[in-house]
Amino acid sequence: MTRPLQVFVEDDELSRLEAWAAKRGWTKSQAIRVAIRALVRSDSEEQDPLLALSGMIVEGLPSDASESFDRHLLATFVAERSTPYRRVARSSATRRRPRA
Repeated sequence: MTRPLQVFVEDDELSRLEAWAAKRGWTKSQAIRVAIRALVRSDSEEQDPLLALSGMIVEGLPSDASESFDRHLLATFVAERSTPYRRVARSSATRRRPRA
């Protein structure tokens, strides 16, 4: 359930928030919710090293990074060529007979 919250901020804080959110394609509400979650994390979340990293890398990520993760991963993934396997010729004694 969502509930409204009214917050008073300085003009420069509001303009910085608007610019920060617009740069990422977020609404001001989304940016504020993320900041609140980061501030009120429980102790158990802070002990998990992966959860501690969440939210640290925001600069330079596309706004749809989580929605299009696979597409972004494939764009940066470089695979090595597969090993070419050659066919081993069977001797005439081990060749199978054709089915009837």
